[in-house]
Amino acid sequence: MRRSLLRIVLCASVMGTAVGGQQPKPASKAAASAKPAVPAAMTNADVVKMVNGGLSESLIIASIKQAPKRAFATNVDSLIELKNAGVSENIIRIMLDPSAAPEPAPAPFTTRPAAPPDAAPAAVMDVSPVSEIGVYYRNGDLWADLLPEVVNWKTGGILKHLASAGVIKGDVNGLINGASSKTVLREPIQILIDTAEGVAITEYQLLKLRQNADTREFRTVTGGVMHAESGATRDLIPFESKKIGARAHALVLPSLTTGEYGILSPGSATSSSASAQLGKIYSFRVQSVAPVETSFAPIAPPPDPHSATEPGQPAQE
Repeated sequence: MRRSLLRIVLCASVMGTAVGGQQPKPASKAAASAKPAVPAAMTNADVVKMVNGGLSESLIIASIKQAPKRAFATNVDSLIELKNAGVSENIIRIMLDPSAAPEPAPAPFTTRPAAPPDAAPAAVMDVSPVSEIGVYYRNGDLWADLLPEVVNWKTGGILKHLASAGVIKGDVNGLINGASSKTVLREPIQILIDTAEGVAITEYQLLKLRQNADTREFRTVTGGVMHAESGATRDLIPFESKKIGARAHALVLPSLTTGEYGILSPGSATSSSASAQLGKIYSFRVQSVAPVETSFAPIAPPPDPHSATEPGQPAQE
């Protein structure tokens, strides 16, 4: 009896252990040998993908620098393919050398603001508004030739040709035939001078001409005299100019009163060659516009109703 009871107890113990105490199965060999995934190296295709995706250059460069592994193809053909794909040179430079610094972006192009309309005449054009060297005056919308006249020179009160004296040093008197110029200008007067190559606008002289019965004359300085007497420059009128072309200069004239004037070209009285014995001056006459006078006929006073004088009869005292 005791043996039977012991056997029952032992069997129950073994069965309980088999049911409630099962051990977990060991993990498979493949699962035990699994390793964390290694990120793939960045390639040319990844860079082109980022460019086509619209990422900024700075962001793409930062991604290249931070990539743990890079496998870029940098042979000649690959570089050309990258350029054709729209990859910037800055990005390609970093692909070749990730430690290199990118080139700074170029400064934005700025333009100078346009000059106001009233400053337009001061701008220098590439082409002169006139086609030939000379002196011109504004006639409507066109520049018209200011016609020159011949000047005879005299020194010491005696009329002389400059055939043998060489360069004249001092003051001389110029004489022009005719009491008045054929060119008449009215305010506002605009004059343009197109100079020869190597000639400065300051070599021209604006002169006031003194009228005689049938001539005009002036006094000027020639020969490069540095300290001229006051009488030598009595007829000289200073002026300013603005360059409006390659060799074209617009004169800024002072207010000119009615009278005769002339522009003396450089060298007119400094050469002794046969062609320069008689000088040349561009003359014009300034004529003021006379004010329009308006006259009215006197108005007779109305008749006095208290007067007993009949029409047509003289009044009695």
